[in-house]
Amino acid sequence: MSFVETTRPPSAEATKIADFKPSLLQTEEHHLCPGCGESVAIRLVLEVIEELGLAQKNVCVIGHGCYGSFVQIMDVDCTLCLHGRAPAVSTGIKRMRPEVAVWTLQGDGDMTSEGLAEILHATARGEDITCILVNNGVFGDTGGQMTASTVVGQRTKNTLDGRDPDYHGYPIVIGDMVASMQGSAYVARGSVHNAASIAKTKRLIRTGFERQLERQGLSLVEILTMCPTGWFVPTADGADYLMESLGKTYPLGVIKDITKQAEPAD
Repeated sequence: MSFVETTRPPSAEATKIADFKPSLLQTEEHHLCPGCGESVAIRLVLEVIEELGLAQKNVCVIGHGCYGSFVQIMDVDCTLCLHGRAPAVSTGIKRMRPEVAVWTLQGDGDMTSEGLAEILHATARGEDITCILVNNGVFGDTGGQMTASTVVGQRTKNTLDGRDPDYHGYPIVIGDMVASMQGSAYVARGSVHNAASIAKTKRLIRTGFERQLERQGLSLVEILTMCPTGWFVPTADGADYLMESLGKTYPLGVIKDITKQAEPAD
């Protein structure tokens, strides 16, 4: 097996084999920290929207987090809302504009800590929206504090010795909760820690939007993302740390697909 040397500049120029960014992303410049996985996750969503022909027929509802600045560079209709309220705001938009693909962009702090009730009630109502959760286990926007998704043993700015279940409680596995409810149509969890996972995650996102277009109910696609700054690890170690920590608590794959569940058994 060969490895690409990343500790020093490459000796040869890279060969461009495809466009570097989707057309719905106006610039590749952003303020996110080196090694952050959120920009990759957002790029995948924009690629899917364009491929499904929804570029002019979608609305993004953004929560509060590092990803919030993307409202300035995504060429889609966006609205910001209060912490955790994206599913509620999306409900109103979707009911007024049912022909539009409505999707939320939230972090784990926004969805599981601030807005747990909102995502659960939107699921209970079976709202035809697609919720994108970028989960890095920390409040990255405010410096790396523990969230409801921080895994046991994970070090954060206010759990320097790691999350202790006896003191802090256990993490909320939001994907499994949503999947257990009748109003959810599709729940899946992907990651952006390597090229293979990025490709798989894009397929999960696409299915999440397809279930909305089919009016099957709420879709939730959780994407595990790197946050080396918030984790106090070197940038190059972010991908490995992601799977060593969050990856063990949040297994990747499709958790629920109502279409496949409806198929008769052989």
